[in-house]
Amino acid sequence: MASVSNQHARVLSGMRPTGRLHLGHYHGVLKNWLELQHEYECFFFVADWHALTTQYEDPAGIPDSARDMVIDWLAAGINPSSATLFVQSRVPEHAELHLLLSMITPLGWLERVPTYKDQQEKLKEMDLSTYGFLGYPLLQSADILIYKAGQVPVGEDQIAHVELTREVARRFNHIFGREPDFEVKAEEAKKKMGKKNAKLFDELRRRYQEQGDQEALEVARALLEGQGNITLSDRERLFGYLEGGGRIILPEPQALLTKASKMPGLDGQKMSKSYNNTISLRDSPAEVEKALRTMPTDPARVRRTDPGDPDKCPVWQFHQVYSDSSVHEWVQQGCRSAGIGCLECKQPIVDAVLAELAPIQERAREYEAQPDLVRSILNEGCEKARDVARETMEEVRHAMSLVMS
Repeated sequence: MASVSNQHARVLSGMRPTGRLHLGHYHGVLKNWLELQHEYECFFFVADWHALTTQYEDPAGIPDSARDMVIDWLAAGINPSSATLFVQSRVPEHAELHLLLSMITPLGWLERVPTYKDQQEKLKEMDLSTYGFLGYPLLQSADILIYKAGQVPVGEDQIAHVELTREVARRFNHIFGREPDFEVKAEEAKKKMGKKNAKLFDELRRRYQEQGDQEALEVARALLEGQGNITLSDRERLFGYLEGGGRIILPEPQALLTKASKMPGLDGQKMSKSYNNTISLRDSPAEVEKALRTMPTDPARVRRTDPGDPDKCPVWQFHQVYSDSSVHEWVQQGCRSAGIGCLECKQPIVDAVLAELAPIQERAREYEAQPDLVRSILNEGCEKARDVARETMEEVRHAMSLVMS
């Protein structure tokens, strides 16, 4: 497995512009981003081209949806000083890399992506017989590879997309990684490590290539990751030299498996706009309270005196997200004995959700009142993202002999 130095590790994640976000987005994605932005160099992007794979006939709402979504990112605490926020379509290098990768990607690789047929089944009312829909996993690969992202936060259902990206990167490196004088350049890069480290690298490389010693491979990778006096290109060259291949131009990313969101919808199903069971991050306190107070409960509790079963009640799922063990015990005992009513049971949830949303909504109002600030944040993020993307594309074009001397 090819790797890059930890000091160059990046996280890449994006969301389709769906407009204002809800609690499911907050607990399922944004809280994870809030942690990652302090641990990695993060690139978070508005996937507006991906939105066109299913919304190509009606794209008019995409810009407003994108703006609303970014405001919610910022309101939730995503810090543009810690993470790069940008819009996919404003970094055209994504499209160029997608095109070039499409030249070497077997059609069967795209057809076997599990979500391809699943989405066709779920979205039968849409015409998805387009290359854009078939090829969107490859566009996702381009999104990742153009930033040489080392970590890609995904749920279990998205692991196949990261695996496809790894296969595409591996194929690209195999075809185009044999640069002229590769071994000479690798030997020159090795010398920059110093005699002691260079000698250790040779020993570990020999043990791996001659004996298949996996431990030696891991130690050698760690050795390269700790070298602060060699360039990223030299480091990637040495990774390829170590593993017996060519220079690693597009490093293979790792799937950073995220915990599945435990945030249910108001009806107990997954929280989703399509189910009309959401609480928006910017719903007013009155709207939030009304939604929670009218959400369904255990159907066995027809009257206040009827005992219930929390396991059959959507409200209990909210308690598992927001309440501590003492409240859990109070709910379990009170519901099963009819000692508390459903409205009493809901009150701690109402209080907790309103407390969680209050600071988010205050920041959202500030950003809503400053559209120029939001625009500036995205402009700066797009420029930074494009600078990185241009560097990668220079290497890719050179490797593919698309640069005229």
